[in-house]
Amino acid sequence: MKVFAPGKLVLTGAYAVLTGAPAIVVATSRGAVADGARTAAPTPEVRAALGTASAPHVDASSLFVGDRKLGLGASAAILVASLAVREGARGADLADPRVRRLIFERAREAHAASQSGGSGVDVAASVYGGVLEYVPGDPRIRALPAQTVLAVFACSTSARTSELRAFVDRLAEAAPSVHHACIADLTSIAEAAAKAVRAGEREAFVAAVRLAARALARLGASAGVAIVPEGFEALEALAAAEGAAFCVSGAGGGDVATYIGSKRPGPAFVERALALGLFEIDVALDEKGVRIFSQSAVSLGDAAIAGMVSTS
Repeated sequence: MKVFAPGKLVLTGAYAVLTGAPAIVVATSRGAVADGARTAAPTPEVRAALGTASAPHVDASSLFVGDRKLGLGASAAILVASLAVREGARGADLADPRVRRLIFERAREAHAASQSGGSGVDVAASVYGGVLEYVPGDPRIRALPAQTVLAVFACSTSARTSELRAFVDRLAEAAPSVHHACIADLTSIAEAAAKAVRAGEREAFVAAVRLAARALARLGASAGVAIVPEGFEALEALAAAEGAAFCVSGAGGGDVATYIGSKRPGPAFVERALALGLFEIDVALDEKGVRIFSQSAVSLGDAAIAGMVSTS
């Protein structure tokens, strides 16, 4: 048996979700496939979940470019696929909400134990798929506003979420009032973004993403770490001129960033992005979440459309 678990893109709510703000996250067609007929050395997250039990072989190559991770939640997708293939082998129905909740809880606990914390937002995307409004422990199915177009760009730098969180944690200790102000700003923006998604208001959602991009830059500047890479402010301005927004995904620092608007990015934006070492990756929205793998039903990226479009 083989099981597929999708990756993720966190659009809004980064850092603020750790204190209870809602994050908007989408599951991606790029993900991980666990093969229960084969074994392999486990990742730290899988070892935290399975203990001494043998771990399945997992192909997560679509979540990497060569040896560099894309920042689409590889560790969570590998963990969820590993747990789900074991449940499937026992005869569990992976579409059963009770089974999904069990996998989510186990994966969230193991992921947090291995990475010294975290909200579990990437685990939720890998389990449930689709578009989620997520507060810690509580994923809720949503839909992006109609005709929302997402284009995903891989950055020239990679980042480790745990390292970025460590800088922000040190800011909280060294300058609590500054940290509080930054997180309060991000929280207000995250709540506005979630409200816009619930109401189906694309322009309001795009406006919230624009604000989030600058708020993340301020948090990074205060913490002494490049949450928003150099040159992104120019890309944000070009996106705004096109009626769109451009923002790092999740904790930032590199990996991937997302252009969000009503149509695909224009030539000026793409030219500038390429000059900064960014390139667009093929990725689509995964609606189904963790499930039994079939090549015809699951795209690992090479057959995915370039960009996501919500028609709801």
